[in-house]
Amino acid sequence: MADPSSYRPRPGEIPDSPGVYRFRDEHRRVIYVGKAKSLRQRLANYFQDLAGLHPRTRSMVTTAASVEWTVVSTEVEALQLEYSWIKEYDPRFNVKYRDDKSYPYLAVTMNEEYPRVQVMRGHKKKGVRYFGPYAHAWAIRDTVDLMLRVFPVRTCSAGVFKNAARTGRPCLLGYIGKCSAPCVERISAEDHRELAEEFCDFMAGRTNTYLRRLERQMAEAAEEMEYERAARLRDDIGALKKAMEKNAVVLADATDADLIAVAEDELEAAVQIFHVRGGRVRGQRGWVTDKVEEITTGALVEHALQQLYGEETGDAVPREVLVPALPDPVEPVQEWLTGRRGANVSLRIPQRGDKKALMETVQRNAQQALVLHKTKRASDLTTRSRALEEISDALGLDSAPLRIECYDISHLQGDDVVASMVVFEDGLARKSEYRRFQIKGFAGQDDVRSMHEVITRRFRRYLAEKERTGEWADGEEPGAAETAPDGTVAGTDGAGLAEPPANTLTEDDGRPKRFAYPPQLVVVDGGAPQVAAAQRALDELGIDDIAVCGLAKRLEEVWLPGDDDPVVLPRTSEGLYLLQRIRDEAHRFAITYQRAKRAKRFRSSPLDDVPGLGDTRKQALIKHFGSLKRLRSATIEQICDVPGIGRKTAETIVAALAQAVPGGPAVNTATGEIMDDTEEPGQQTGSPGEPVSTGAPDERRGQER
Repeated sequence: MADPSSYRPRPGEIPDSPGVYRFRDEHRRVIYVGKAKSLRQRLANYFQDLAGLHPRTRSMVTTAASVEWTVVSTEVEALQLEYSWIKEYDPRFNVKYRDDKSYPYLAVTMNEEYPRVQVMRGHKKKGVRYFGPYAHAWAIRDTVDLMLRVFPVRTCSAGVFKNAARTGRPCLLGYIGKCSAPCVERISAEDHRELAEEFCDFMAGRTNTYLRRLERQMAEAAEEMEYERAARLRDDIGALKKAMEKNAVVLADATDADLIAVAEDELEAAVQIFHVRGGRVRGQRGWVTDKVEEITTGALVEHALQQLYGEETGDAVPREVLVPALPDPVEPVQEWLTGRRGANVSLRIPQRGDKKALMETVQRNAQQALVLHKTKRASDLTTRSRALEEISDALGLDSAPLRIECYDISHLQGDDVVASMVVFEDGLARKSEYRRFQIKGFAGQDDVRSMHEVITRRFRRYLAEKERTGEWADGEEPGAAETAPDGTVAGTDGAGLAEPPANTLTEDDGRPKRFAYPPQLVVVDGGAPQVAAAQRALDELGIDDIAVCGLAKRLEEVWLPGDDDPVVLPRTSEGLYLLQRIRDEAHRFAITYQRAKRAKRFRSSPLDDVPGLGDTRKQALIKHFGSLKRLRSATIEQICDVPGIGRKTAETIVAALAQAVPGGPAVNTATGEIMDDTEEPGQQTGSPGEPVSTGAPDERRGQER
C-alpha cells in the first residue's frame, strides 16, 4: 500500500486550469482517469487525510504510485479526452458500464451497391443505417417481414445474391413478392437504392407520408375498378399499420428523444435507456456497473452519456435527452452533445406530462434490471465464498458457515402464529430443507417465547435423530433428547409438517436425508431479545457447537449472544448482503405460510371434522340442502337421500353438526356484507372452496408480521 504523500505534487506545480489527470500504479498502469475544471483544486481533494476520504477513493490513492495530468483549453475538450483515455486504458477504478447483452439492431447497408436489410450486432460500421437497438432479434425479423410487402428490399447474403445472379433465378422471396429481385435485374440499382431509402425513412418515423400515398393509390385503383390492385394496397396499408403498432405511441408530439434512468445502491448502479423516435419507442438497452468510486447520480448520468454517444454523430444523437439528474456542471456536457449531433441538443429533467410518466416507466425498468443483476450475482461462486469468509471473520467463527439456518416468526395480531426455517448451503438456498412450524406452546403474541419454542423443537429433533442413528460419541449423554409431544414440525395438515421417517427419504448418494443435519450458524430475525432466546434454547439442550446471531431490520445490525453492542458490517459487505438475503427469504417463507393458514381457517366448515367425508360428498350435501343451516336441521333419513351418503355416514354428520357451535354470520370479505344462511347455494357458509369468512377480513396486511 502506497503512501499518497510520497507522490503528491507540490501545489505550485499543478495548473489552475481545465484538464484531465491519470493515476498510475507502481507498474505504470493507469488505474483512474478524471477531468476537472481546475486541476489544482480537484487533485488537492485526493491528498487530504485518508480518514476523511471515501473508502473507494482511499483504496484508489493508496494503490496509485504517481499522478500526471494534461491541460486542455475548455471543459468540453476535457470531457472528450477523458472519454478517449477511459476507452484506451480501461482503468480499474473508473465507472465502466458493461452491456448485460449484445443488443441487435435493424441495419440497412447503404454502403453497398444493392443495400441489404439485416440484423446486426457489435460495432457500428460507416455507411450503414441502424435502427434500434431491439430487445430480441426475432422482433426485428417480425417487423421486417411485415414491411417487405411494401418495401421489397434485398435481405439475402452476398453468396445467395451472387448465386441467383449466376443462375438467373431469384430466391423464394423474389417469387412471392417480398423482394424486388435486383439479382436478376427486375429492378435497377438506382430504383432499388431509392426503395431502401424509403424503407429507412419509414423506420425513422416518417410514416404518415407513405400511408397517405398508399391510401390515395388505393382510392384511385378502386375508382378505376382495379379491385385486385386496390386489395393489394389495402393489405400493404394493413401490414404497415401492424408494424407501427409493434411500437406504441408514447409521446403524442412525435418527439425524438432518449430517456435515461438510473437505479443504484451502495455497491452498484443500473442504467436503462429508451430510444423514442417519432413518438414511438424504437429501442431499449441497459447497463450495469460497479461503483468503484464515490460518485453522484449526476456523474453516473454523465458517464452514461459518454458511453452512449461517444462514437455517435448526426441523427444518432437525438434533439432531446431526458435524464433523472443533471451532470455538474451541465453546460460542457450539453455543448459536447451539440457538437456530436451538429445541432442543438436539449439535456434536461422532465417535470410533468407524458415525458415524466414515460421516465417513471424507464426508472422501473432500471430498478428491475438491478434486482435481476443482484440475483445473478448471488450465484457467483467467488462472491459467495467471500461473503461466507466475511461472516466468519465478523462473528469470530472457526470456519466459514457452510450451512446457515434462519428463523422468523409471523402472525396477525397474535393469531395464527407460525415460524419458518430456511436453509442456505454454500451461500445458496436449499429449498428442499425448508421447514414450517406452528407455535403451540402458548397462545398470543410473544416473539421471544415463540423463537425459544421453535429453536427448542428443531434441535430436540436433531438430538433425537442423533441418538436414533447411534451417532453419540463415546461417553456422550443424550441430555434432553426426548422428543416432546409438540416437537413435530408444523405443516400443511394443520398439526405439523409431518416429515417421513429418515430412512424413506434419501439423497442422491443414498445417504438418509435428515432433518437433524446441524448448521454451523443459526440466524434469527430480530435483535438482542430474540438472539438471547435462541441461545438459551440451545444451552438448555446442551448444544454448544452452533453459533447464533440476529439481524435487526431497522439498522441492519448483527447481534451476538451476551454482547451489549451489535456488530456493524459495512454496507458494501458481501457478508451483510448474504445475511440480508437469508433473513428476507425466511420472512417471505413465514408470511406465506401464515397467510395460507389464515385463509384455510376462514374457509373451514363443521363438515371438515367428519372423518371420511371428502370434498365431493361435501359439495353434494350443500347442493342438495342449499345451505349448512338446512343440513343441520335435516334428519338422518333425509341425509341418506343424498347420493353417496350411507346411514352410518349420515349419523356421523348429524353428530358432528350437533356438537359444532354455530359461528357468527358469514361475511363477504370484498364488500363487508353480512350474508344470510338462506341465500343461494353458491354463497353459503361452509361451501367447499368458497372464500367466505366467518371472522375478520382476510387481508389486514398493515398489522401483519
